[in-house]
Amino acid sequence: MKPFLDENFLLNTDAAETLYHEYAKNMPIFDYHCHLPPAEIAENKKYENLSQIWLNGDHYKWRAMRTNGISESKITGNASDSEKFEAWAETVPYTIGNPLYHWTHLELQRYFGITDILSSSTAHYIFSKTMNSLQKDEFSVKSLLAKSNVKVVCTTDDPVDSLRNHSKIKKDNNLSTKVLPTYRPDKALAFENTVELNKYLEKLSGMSGIKITDYDSYLDALKNRHDFFNSLGCRISDHALVLPIYKKSNSDDKDKLFKKILNGNILESEEIVKLKTAVLQEIGKMNAKAGWTMQIHFGALRNNNSRMYKSLGPDTGFDSIADGEVAEPLSKFLDSLDKTDELPKTIIYGLNPRDNYLIGTLIGNFQGGEIPGKIQFGSGWWFNDQKDGMEMQISSLANLGLLSRFVGMLTDSRSFLSFPRHEYFRRILCNLIGGWVEKGEAPEDYSLLGKMVEDISYNNAVNYFGIDVE
Repeated sequence: MKPFLDENFLLNTDAAETLYHEYAKNMPIFDYHCHLPPAEIAENKKYENLSQIWLNGDHYKWRAMRTNGISESKITGNASDSEKFEAWAETVPYTIGNPLYHWTHLELQRYFGITDILSSSTAHYIFSKTMNSLQKDEFSVKSLLAKSNVKVVCTTDDPVDSLRNHSKIKKDNNLSTKVLPTYRPDKALAFENTVELNKYLEKLSGMSGIKITDYDSYLDALKNRHDFFNSLGCRISDHALVLPIYKKSNSDDKDKLFKKILNGNILESEEIVKLKTAVLQEIGKMNAKAGWTMQIHFGALRNNNSRMYKSLGPDTGFDSIADGEVAEPLSKFLDSLDKTDELPKTIIYGLNPRDNYLIGTLIGNFQGGEIPGKIQFGSGWWFNDQKDGMEMQISSLANLGLLSRFVGMLTDSRSFLSFPRHEYFRRILCNLIGGWVEKGEAPEDYSLLGKMVEDISYNNAVNYFGIDVE
């Protein structure tokens, strides 16, 4: 029987242990997709207690607490931080089998040296001990980034964001982590809601200094912000879709449809797909010209609980996996850019594990341009960033593509304590490869496999995104 969370946690062969401890463990972190707030990095925030850094905004934990019968007042409501922490501690024993159990205890060990199991009986002690630690300078967010050996963080930012915090961070010579924005124009493409979009377009016009009167001026405003993001080091765009889309249109269609929105009219479903396809194509071309990477996340059916959405808003734990057509629209979209050699480096994340082989085969259609792994199958995302999900994604990519060219893990998190998820991924990766060695499916050649592990852990991301880490 193996001890819980010992040094060989998730490592089940000698080869896995060697690969992790001698190659993966000490590699830096390149976190190319997260939701960390730049304002908290700019101000070098310190948190008062573990509840604030752990529970605020963490809808993974909120879902578990609701399932455990915890009152909403102790989840997103007005209960005190200590009451919310006690409610989480009460829930933790019931999360065995869920990655939350592993992440919780990894974070307690790695940041605070606490090996106690969190439960109602240990909640007060752990809350008090961590609160004392969090007051120290070594637990400011900049120190936490350094402690976690994070070389690059790419946040998620709207085109109308002034990026003042990023400008401030860029001037900070004492920060060892490079913090860069990511261009996330989802609200600019929300053609489903005419009223809200027109409010957004006013902001976009104000930030870009371009009066938006038609489709072309709208694109000019998006390009203006794209250029501005580029000036602050942004090298990645990110796009969330329920499902991949593709519908061809001509110039007259685009302008006509966009002016319908400006005039306050509601588009039909097919018209929305036409216009959204066209704008995503234009952003793809901007990315290709600027040398950026395009991330496409699809498969999330969001805000399913209308009562709770009305009360709490989005990203509060009421999302699940979507189902529908994927292959043909995604292929046609990528091909529409590839036809003119304007397909940027692209990472595709699917939330439904049913689509793993679909994505694994589709990315092979558009590789090339002398760019290793130009089109990537993104790591296990959201509901898949757990042991089974990661193993399925890694195995699918290995079977159908080149695992050695994979750009690896990301946190997709809002917490500065979430970086042990990279460790979790690396242990799973090393265990999988170590198992191949144990079964004679890969040679026991650590110069070969060790380099592979180091590359997936960090080096491939450095080379792929073209971001100077020094």
